[in-house]
Amino acid sequence: MLARERLVAPLITLSASVPWPSSPGTKSSIKRPLEIAAAIATMGCLVMAAAMPSDSSDTSRAAARGVPQSTALRPGRETDFGAYLGAPYHHPSDFHMVNKGGTDLTIKDVDWYTKPFENPLYYGVRIQRWLTGGRFGSMLDFTHSKVYAPLDKELHFEGTIDGKPVPATAKPRDYFNKLEWTHGHNMLTLNGMIRLPSIGILSPYVGAGAGLSFPHSEIYPKNAPSRTYEYQYTGPAGQALFGLEFRLPTGSVFVEYKYTTSDYWGPLTGRDGTWYPIDMWRQFSRWWSGEEPPHGWAGAKLDSHQVIGGFLTRFVPKTAAAN
Repeated sequence: MLARERLVAPLITLSASVPWPSSPGTKSSIKRPLEIAAAIATMGCLVMAAAMPSDSSDTSRAAARGVPQSTALRPGRETDFGAYLGAPYHHPSDFHMVNKGGTDLTIKDVDWYTKPFENPLYYGVRIQRWLTGGRFGSMLDFTHSKVYAPLDKELHFEGTIDGKPVPATAKPRDYFNKLEWTHGHNMLTLNGMIRLPSIGILSPYVGAGAGLSFPHSEIYPKNAPSRTYEYQYTGPAGQALFGLEFRLPTGSVFVEYKYTTSDYWGPLTGRDGTWYPIDMWRQFSRWWSGEEPPHGWAGAKLDSHQVIGGFLTRFVPKTAAAN
């Protein structure tokens, strides 16, 4: 049993270089530009909504007291809800698959690609809580990314499938009908945050945190009778980030760089899942009963650079706004 399987198996069983905008064999069409335009238009509307004052009479009273409108120039104790879009880049990494039928396969340096502006979009949602003084805070961050293997690219293979050695080079399509985590490469992390000194409405911040990976796996080896197509818990995740927040009257616009890392190692169940809670319950049930996955295990270490942009809606206690 692999070392990382020994570390996380009780939880695990709880169940190119290709640029990100394109993929091998993708046909150009008007669909993708329309999706991008719709996403940008939606973000624009949300930003405009955040920039509008919520109540003109409240704004006038705040101005009369000498209080900055909605604390735009005075970060302090507040709660923020936000959403974002973005574009990730995944570092090449090895894909590994094992089972008791004589399969111990490694595909070296897979150039994962992402297609962030194709359905389903790359997106994220978060909730932030800043303490009194606005210097320190915490954030619960959910990121939905995607990971595709380049099925038609020649890659280096090592090991065996069904007890037979694999060639030194081959295409993933020779052995897989599907090899992706596309609904998606999901990470939920709890982060500590530090706000750096602000310059007017520009408020920089840094943060780091850790959490869990809950991808939707779609892995279909050609030697398997059926695909694995379900939500799974596959291991821990971590991230570090740096961002710039532009504080508007009742909300903020932000741009951010994130580095994320996650170590996938999940069961190959050969079943189609349904809803996330049901898939998680079935994975837990298999672990509780000691059931081994019928087609073995598979995974990869996914390290990603991500550039994101989004909006925050700000909720400030009245006492904090009045100080």
